[in-house]
Amino acid sequence: MNQKHLAAYAVVALLFGASGAYVGMNKKAPAPPLTTTMPAGVTGPVAELYKQSLPDAAGKTHALSQYQGKAMLVNFWAPWCAPCVQEMPELSALAAGEEGKKLQVIGIGIDSATNIADFSNKFKISYPVFVAGMAGTELSRQFGNGAGGLPYTVLIGADGQVKKTYLGRLKFDELRKDLASL
Repeated sequence: MNQKHLAAYAVVALLFGASGAYVGMNKKAPAPPLTTTMPAGVTGPVAELYKQSLPDAAGKTHALSQYQGKAMLVNFWAPWCAPCVQEMPELSALAAGEEGKKLQVIGIGIDSATNIADFSNKFKISYPVFVAGMAGTELSRQFGNGAGGLPYTVLIGADGQVKKTYLGRLKFDELRKDLASL
């Protein structure tokens, strides 16, 4: 190996080292870890949901156990999911209307905190939206979403029991019938 080759290898190694250092220094902090607190009297995936403490779009962390004892509609969604975005105005209307007095609607975003914050700043969403990242996919699977499809919505009774799950864009006539049976 001659000195020309050695110098070229050294330059390439320095470039890779500098690139790695640049990426490492400019890497965004990971999403805050999911923390847990165990509510009493509820089991299965609903108990796992209540154990979660998730940040909202502004970065403030909330314990989902605050919703225990109230009927809930949990919507797993992502900003890049067209059917998810299409059903959001109707979910907002539901949360703001008469049904919203008896039912807590929440959105669990399966994307980065930055993307969900950007989306939330552009659109008016009248219900709490939380950031779960890819951990949200696993949580939705615990509710029966084996394929991990979006949107995926779970209707939970005030008793902490799953009443119904919906894969794909919600049919609000069907949902209102299901809500009437709560």
